[in-house]
Amino acid sequence: MSQPVGVIGAGRMGLPLIGHLARRGFATLATDLDVSRKSEIEKSGAAWRARAQELAAECDVVLVCVGYDHELRALLHDPVLLAAAKPGAIYAVLSTVHPKTVQALAARCSKSGIHVVDATMCRGGKAADEGTLLSFVGGEAALVERLRPVLAAFSSDIVHTGALGSAQVAKAVNNLIMWACLTADHEGLALASRYGLDVEKLRKALLISSAANNALANWGTQTMAWAEDDMAIVAQMAAESGISLPQAGLTRELCRALKPRRYKLDDYGR
Repeated sequence: MSQPVGVIGAGRMGLPLIGHLARRGFATLATDLDVSRKSEIEKSGAAWRARAQELAAECDVVLVCVGYDHELRALLHDPVLLAAAKPGAIYAVLSTVHPKTVQALAARCSKSGIHVVDATMCRGGKAADEGTLLSFVGGEAALVERLRPVLAAFSSDIVHTGALGSAQVAKAVNNLIMWACLTADHEGLALASRYGLDVEKLRKALLISSAANNALANWGTQTMAWAEDDMAIVAQMAAESGISLPQAGLTRELCRALKPRRYKLDDYGR
């Protein structure tokens, strides 16, 4: 394949995606605000572009992998980028943000002839490295099909969740459940440790029990770096929709407390 694909953001998730795209034969262009990432991008087989508008001028598909809601809005409100973007280009938002953010940006970008879809990623950094992510995709079916070969470069599963913004909803639900499992795993293994059990032996046994969950399977490889931001989005969505999610609120507080501990079971004492 020679279709040029652009990636804006070469952080923990973006960088491995860039490598997968290049290895799958896409002419891959990438940029990041951190210029020091230039060498890593080029080692991955992609071409560096110093500014997002330079990348936009060349690509029919652009993957946006910035970290925060405000960064996404700043990027897709930039008149210089919008003027440079190719008419009919697809901008896929891989970032985890509020559904309304994606919908508002799509309305703005459509005035410049740009299509926006949301394509959130699940399974974390390990899956990004391995190219086995789950991609939820929200948007018009025809746009999703145009995007599918690009997403398949780093996703083993691609699910069209529905209209624009629905992928953000799906990701919020995923995160709500994932962080709840992780905090339960943390407390369960701490209890086992307090009673003198071999924690690793028990963890493996639990994976073939009714307590099995993905966070437990990947214990020690995950961080809570994004837990607070993820759960803040869930809380905002719940408040706006008038639904009470008491466990989600508790999970948010637990994640805030556990984040600096980095899974150290001995923090609970023996």
